[in-house]
Amino acid sequence: MLLAVDTSTQWSSLALYDGAQVLGEMGWRTQNHHTVELAPAVERLFKQCGAAFSELDCLGVATGPGSFTSLRIGLSFVKGIALTLRIPVVGIPTLDALAAAQPAQDLPLAAVLQAGRGRLALVWYKAVKGRWHSQGEPQVTNAEALVESIENPTLVCGELSAAERQLFGRKRKIAHLVSPAAGCRRASFLAELAWERWKAGKTDEVVGLAPIYLHVAEAIPS
Repeated sequence: MLLAVDTSTQWSSLALYDGAQVLGEMGWRTQNHHTVELAPAVERLFKQCGAAFSELDCLGVATGPGSFTSLRIGLSFVKGIALTLRIPVVGIPTLDALAAAQPAQDLPLAAVLQAGRGRLALVWYKAVKGRWHSQGEPQVTNAEALVESIENPTLVCGELSAAERQLFGRKRKIAHLVSPAAGCRRASFLAELAWERWKAGKTDEVVGLAPIYLHVAEAIPS
């Protein structure tokens, strides 16, 4: 059984997965209270699923980009469990899990999440053989810059405010914005990716696993 944990932003998500089915999943928006909410939420998920920590074989964790503090909380929590139970950990880039939830299409995909101060973290994806593959490292942008950069039909998914969604309305003919529900990060997709890597023997060194941070000084395209 695998526990997947995503605390990349104010949106947090957990899932239990056994390779054949999602045993349970939780998602909620926190007001930067990850420290006090994460452990009780995990305990509640296990209780509701009738599962025990001793049944865990592996852990999956979102590695960012995202909030500096919330990422550290999630990774520290997962590392603590891994070291206590002596089980492996698989780190998955946060936006890879979001992209995995989108049906593959013959269009570029822009996956985003909130990076604070009006910024967005952005990764571009391309569908190859029915699966999304990232086309580069995470970059910093904002909704206006991303909207202006879209010149061909493009899928856009992820955390966007109402105002940011309105900006994409300018290019509604070519900027295909997925629904808020479809753009919500779900740990069950993180769990599937982590399970696949674990089964392939591609686990991460627990102590050395580090989050992906976006540099504050990184310029936003004009």
